[in-house]
Amino acid sequence: MELGKQIKKYRSELGLSQDALADKIYVTRQTISNWENDRNYPDVRSLVMLSTVFGISLDTLVKGDLEEMKEQIKEEDIRKFDRDGRVFAVLMLGLILTPFPLAHFLNWIGFGLWGLWAAVTFWYALGIEKQKKAYDIQTYKEILAFSEGRRLDELEKHQEMGKRPYQKVASAIGVALITLAVAGVMSVLLK
Repeated sequence: MELGKQIKKYRSELGLSQDALADKIYVTRQTISNWENDRNYPDVRSLVMLSTVFGISLDTLVKGDLEEMKEQIKEEDIRKFDRDGRVFAVLMLGLILTPFPLAHFLNWIGFGLWGLWAAVTFWYALGIEKQKKAYDIQTYKEILAFSEGRRLDELEKHQEMGKRPYQKVASAIGVALITLAVAGVMSVLLK
């Protein structure tokens, strides 16, 4: 949140006009207007006086409402992670279902298209893995908690950290088995 918005927010909460606030901190109304519209910024003395009048710390005035900012960032991160997860799921499903039809109907061009599809899917997978590493989420329970906008407590976190190696192996085996099953079904259907 910008400093000008902070000044306007706290001034409004106190029910002060720009003139009244200007009188309290010994500046002109135009100065307050310039601060609120981010045309210029208060000096240190004015910042200290503003924080005193508003009854907040200087840190809160300058940095803004950190919890509100963290929450907004968190919601944006969650939406991005969920969107990327849905896109990756569609790409992965297409990657599993398309190799035999593409190869059957388009021959070598089909293999090329499938390779391109695989490259895009791999690129998305790397992006999701970077997000998972940044937010320290790996297991299904951690991902689910993150998508709900909450964190696991310390005990749950340690339990999930113990599961991480096993879930990665189980996921790889599961995807391989699904791919083999779909490949078998497709080969029977295309004969």
